[in-house]
Order: sequence, then C-alpha cells, then structure tokens
Amino acid sequence: MSTQLGSTYLADITKRFHRLRTQVETALDQVNDDAFFAVQGRNGNSLALLVKHIAGNMRSRWRDFLTTDGEKPDRHRDTEFEISPEDTRQALMACWEQSWQILSGVLESLRPEDLTRTITIREQDHLVVEALNRQLAHYAYHVGQIVLLAKALCGEEWQWMSIPPGKSVQFNAQMQQRTDT
Repeated sequence: MSTQLGSTYLADITKRFHRLRTQVETALDQVNDDAFFAVQGRNGNSLALLVKHIAGNMRSRWRDFLTTDGEKPDRHRDTEFEISPEDTRQALMACWEQSWQILSGVLESLRPEDLTRTITIREQDHLVVEALNRQLAHYAYHVGQIVLLAKALCGEEWQWMSIPPGKSVQFNAQMQQRTDT
C-alpha cells in the first residue's frame, strides 16, 4: 500500500470511528437514566448494556494493539451484557470515554506502513487494515442499535441527527448551494 493511500485511509477511518462516537453520544444525550437502562422485550439489550459491551470490546481490542492478542485475558465478554450495582450511567460513560481514549491513541500512533502488519484477535491473524475494518463494522452495527433504541425510547421528543423526514430536497439544495459558492 502506498504511503499516500495509507495516510488517506488512516485519516478516513479515524473520522469514521469518531463519527460513530458522536452518533452514540448525541443519541444518548436525548434519553434520561430510566431510558438508558430500559430493556426492550425479552432478550433485549438496554442502551447501558450496549455502551458497556462496546467499551469492553474497545479496551480489549485496542490496548497494546500491535503487540498483544486483541482478546485480552482480563476481558469477560459475558459480563458486558449484565448490569451490576456499580454500573451507573456515570460509571459506564466513564468507561466509554476511557475506551475511546485508547482507540484515539492507537489511531494517532498508526503509520501507513503499519497497515500491512499482522496482529492477532482471538489467536487469528489479521492485517491491521483488516482489524480496523472489522472493528469499524462491529461498532457501526451496535451504533445503529443504539440510535434506533434511543429514538424509540424518545418517541416524539426525538431530535433528528441526520436529514429529518421530508427535508431531503431542502438539504440537497443547501449542499448544492455550498458547492456553487
């Protein structure tokens, strides 16, 4: 992979990871604590559980990213889907923040030549570029769940994070106006 392409890829994937973070935090800002912990249906996940799972996954995958297996021995994935008494919203969001700091540090440290290095996740080899794409897809899946769940919990109070229904023509005209000037 060329250095220019590698640099472009790293800048883009960094932007995409941070966009996912923004989507989650914007959605979560719209729900109260009761909604944050509410479980929808049998076998459903709450927003709290999804936050806990993503944070746990991130801590495991990104700590010592280039040098140790991405499934750390101190990760207990099953407990990421259980709420314990210490799992307050504040505590879960602190873990969320710490996990994003770890990921941000990794993304800042990566160089184009690292993209073709081999790392392991659950004892399986992955190129760094594959591992990045794998995690982006995993987080995007859960971000979609979070946004949909938050929207359902907010009901009519939901504040759209993208183009509101019925506003596509207006939005496209605004985008065209930006490119014309």
